[in-house]
Amino acid sequence: MMQDLVEAAEALLPEMVALRRAIHAEPELGLFTPRTSAKVREALAGLPLVWREGPSTSGLIAVLEGGANGRTVLLRGDMDALPMPEETGLPYASRVEGAMHACGHDSHTAMLAGAARLLCAMRDRVAGTVLFMFQPGEEGHHGARFMLEDGLLDPLPDAAFALHVMPNAPHGMVGGRAGPLLASADRIEVIVRGRGGHASMPHDALDPVPIACAIVTAIQTFVTREVPVFDPAVVTIGRIEAGTTDNVIADSARLLGTIRTLSRTRRAAMRKGLSRVAEGIAAAHGATAEVRLTEGFPVTVCDARAVAFGRETVEALFPGAWRDLEQPIMGAEDFSYVLEKVPGAMFFLGVSEEGADWRQCCPLHSTRMVLDERVMARGAALHAALALRFLETGFSG
Repeated sequence: MMQDLVEAAEALLPEMVALRRAIHAEPELGLFTPRTSAKVREALAGLPLVWREGPSTSGLIAVLEGGANGRTVLLRGDMDALPMPEETGLPYASRVEGAMHACGHDSHTAMLAGAARLLCAMRDRVAGTVLFMFQPGEEGHHGARFMLEDGLLDPLPDAAFALHVMPNAPHGMVGGRAGPLLASADRIEVIVRGRGGHASMPHDALDPVPIACAIVTAIQTFVTREVPVFDPAVVTIGRIEAGTTDNVIADSARLLGTIRTLSRTRRAAMRKGLSRVAEGIAAAHGATAEVRLTEGFPVTVCDARAVAFGRETVEALFPGAWRDLEQPIMGAEDFSYVLEKVPGAMFFLGVSEEGADWRQCCPLHSTRMVLDERVMARGAALHAALALRFLETGFSG
């Protein structure tokens, strides 16, 4: 069966490439990606699928009822792009100004559609139900959470799997780890309020800029001195705004940054500690600081049984392709919302050009990120194999 899947996926590769390129050329942002959803429906037209949609997003659930009533498994692919320009020079590069598929979601969607075609073709061997989750709004818009809240995954499946391409990883490699795979991601905004004045007479004003700089430095000290290395956190202030010109002291300064953690305990502690640091530093200078914390995605935690199951499936399909990831990655993923409710795992798929020095490849979120489309056949086959094996045996298989 495994060899059959691989060969069938290779035969479908031209269709997956065509779908991926069509999506890549017309990237869409946020929770509503109607053109992308329409392309998915067109690619899967005529197949024995039942479609579910909800009011909060343009996300789609395609349901395949197999030849027997048994377990239910979910396979997920995200559809949205990033708000950034593209500089790849590809003939099918983005035609939408300020939008690019720089995180590989176009390939995720194409691989999931390929897996749907594979499993529909062998419906009589599908021992249960497969949910194909085509999800928008992954890039910070909580699309998975909205689809869950809309009831599109009810009743919840017995297991859930997702693949994420990695352009700066060995060609065809599949990697994963049990426990935390990706970090939580929260947003911190600090408004430092002082008193404006003439830049030549700072003693008559209360300059918020050096106070804001002191807060940035104090945050880094807080992280290195109070956060244990075995339960880590990353805090990056990515933007500082203040003032209008060279000879005016501003009334206020604004800091904007991200907080990444790998546990609920550390996440809560960071939110409390950062507020204390910012407010305390500002008060020491006679100013005030307002700290606004916006909760983002939770930690992506992979079930140990699902990871072991994935490793076995990969080795059966592609001997030698599996890699155990020793450390989590501090990026974030909203598949975490699904994994909070359903046991499962996300795996990374290396899509660097075969024979290339993958360490030098442009990473995710780069304006020049590209991938070797031939690896999509491997992704579709893996999706299908995970579903078939789980429906037949559960995690014990």
